[in-house]
Amino acid sequence: MNPVVGLDVAKGESQVQAFLDKSKPFGKSYSMKHTREDLDRFIGFLHEIEVMTGQMPIVILESTGHYHSPVIQCLEENEVLYILLNPIISYQAKRSSLRKVKTDAIDAYQLCMLYYKEDFEPHKKRGIQLLNLRNLSRQQEIVTNMYVEAKLQFHTILDQVFPEYRKVFGDLYSKVSLLMLKKYPTSEDVITAGESKLAECVMEFCPRRSSLWALEKAKKLMDSAYRNPFQKVVYHSHLINLQMYIEMLFQYQGHLSELEVRIVTLADELEDYKIVQSIPGIGEKIAATIISEIGEIERFNHPKKLVAFAGVDPSVHSSGKFTATTNRITKRGSSRLRHALYLAVLCGIRSSRNNKRKEFYDKKKSEGKPAKVAIVACINKLLHWIYALLNSKETFQDIA
Repeated sequence: MNPVVGLDVAKGESQVQAFLDKSKPFGKSYSMKHTREDLDRFIGFLHEIEVMTGQMPIVILESTGHYHSPVIQCLEENEVLYILLNPIISYQAKRSSLRKVKTDAIDAYQLCMLYYKEDFEPHKKRGIQLLNLRNLSRQQEIVTNMYVEAKLQFHTILDQVFPEYRKVFGDLYSKVSLLMLKKYPTSEDVITAGESKLAECVMEFCPRRSSLWALEKAKKLMDSAYRNPFQKVVYHSHLINLQMYIEMLFQYQGHLSELEVRIVTLADELEDYKIVQSIPGIGEKIAATIISEIGEIERFNHPKKLVAFAGVDPSVHSSGKFTATTNRITKRGSSRLRHALYLAVLCGIRSSRNNKRKEFYDKKKSEGKPAKVAIVACINKLLHWIYALLNSKETFQDIA
């Protein structure tokens, strides 16, 4: 017999349907909450099926972001094999049904039916280090997006209070720049303080620089205060918002610095990180993202599967005598991996640090390929290099 248990996972609970063999459903489906008590009862249910069939059933479920995490952890703790499906696969299978019915019970039932129709491989457990690295890399991306949004809002407020201030320091978001703006947020505050007092504050906030540099910044700050169109701030709420955004920017900078240190520290322990980083044009952050999204290279038995996982494989459209000549990439799989590879290719091409990649890009351009098509071809080539290097455990040797 070939038993299987289908789980339709939702937030906090799952619908369970068991099959003893093909076309042999076992009882009715039931709802299971993601609590320790219900999960232990579910493991007991699996053992009950094992006694009846002589084989531990495999569990099939969809990948649902983080909702399936407690179920997966329970299955791995009890060494139960499971199949984690891409939702696209199960969705296409559901669409093939003539009847348009959507319930949790039917979804769990159809997952079992799909198991007998297709030849799925059990999910391969990934290493904790790579999963931790992936979580930190993704969190860094989330915090970076929040930091960018805070910058935009900060610009909006600054434009209504002290727009000329952005010409004072080379980096508006540096520590000394934000601290000076926090202490002297208006033209009136700057002019009242005077040049010497401003220079003292600059030296206090940035002691590693010279007194001449501090005096130069103080003069620039005075000039910007006199040029500022808002000599007096009418809306006190703008000053409150400005102080709030300055604090937020400091917090985001601190979080990003801490995440970067933790990512590099964790990645340094992995051999794959050093291998990928040996490719010219790939720095620490991009290398960490690439290896964390790819995971164990053993998950892919051919480089084309890695290309498909990154979503840079061409889509195919053919019907009868018609075959499309313009095919876009599928953009399925990991969007974060695809973005990291895109940045890696751009860095390699623009800086000319990777001669092989630059030559390949120039070759595609000489063939009349548009820039974006040539870049996608370079990403495809880069993935083949990464696949070969990670399998052979060798570093990249750039031949001029």
